[in-house]
This record gives sequence, structure tokens and C-alpha cells, in this order.
Amino acid sequence: MAGYATGKYSLAICDQCGQRFPYSELKKEWTGFKVCQECYEPKHPQLEPKRGINEPIAIYEPRPESVSTVTVFAGAPGDSLFESIGMQPSPVAQALIGGFSLGSVTVEIT
Repeated sequence: MAGYATGKYSLAICDQCGQRFPYSELKKEWTGFKVCQECYEPKHPQLEPKRGINEPIAIYEPRPESVSTVTVFAGAPGDSLFESIGMQPSPVAQALIGGFSLGSVTVEIT
């Protein structure tokens, strides 16, 4: 078999508009249609996904997040450093006591 005929005198119908054109003037669109020069639309670049985009993956052998509880006590229960008598602050000053614990370590400041 020698191949296909050249078809230089052949006529064809545009798949988009239905007009008759010489076969050699029709172009194949990305959709597979054979269309004339006026109906031809190239494929939009956004329809092709970008190649070579690397998505980040998880960290190799991650460590679990540690849970720690922090408790802060300021003054004795019921006392408030923000009390006032009318428009003047309370004359009683209390010492602040702070503490922090993490595992078996305890720090107290008095």
C-alpha cells in the first residue's frame, strides 16, 4: 500500500460552521474537529496542567507534639489587685506568686 491520496481537488465541510472548503485548507482543532481558518481556535493554555510542580510532602519521621499544662496563680483566691474604693485604687498591696510546671520541674517565685 502506497499511502493516502493527496486530495488536492477534494472538498470538505467545516465541522464548526458547515461551509464547504478545499480539503487542504481545513485545520484539525485540539477537539478533533476539522475546521476552516475562521472557526479555528487554538487550545487555551489554562486547559493544560503545568508539568513539574512538586507538592510538599510530610516531614520524614515527625515527632509528636508534646502537651504541657501551664497554671499561673496571682495572689490568694478572692483577692484582687484591681479593687478600688470609689475612684481611688485599693491601699492593700498583695505579693504576686507565680509558678510553672513542666514534667517534673517546678519553679516558684515569691
